[in-house]
Amino acid sequence: MCRNIKRLRHSDHAPTDAELHDAALQFIRKISGFQAPSRANQAAFDRAVRDVASVSRTLFRSLRLRGHAAPGQGAEEVVLLNRSSGGVS
Repeated sequence: MCRNIKRLRHSDHAPTDAELHDAALQFIRKISGFQAPSRANQAAFDRAVRDVASVSRTLFRSLRLRGHAAPGQGAEEVVLLNRSSGGVS
């Protein structure tokens, strides 16, 4: 559906707020069918972009990546996660 939205998961850093906002804006434009909403719809459009960007930030903070600790996860838990998923510690 949104072929032009680029992948935001990087191995060395989290996506920036600007990257999340731009992806959310593109997504909302695509699903709403509005490139630029009317004044009557501007508040709803802007709120949807903020909500999608916020939920995306939550997603990235919650993802577990092989070899990297998720927030609140210690190094020993990463080793156990890698072993249980067939990774090498």
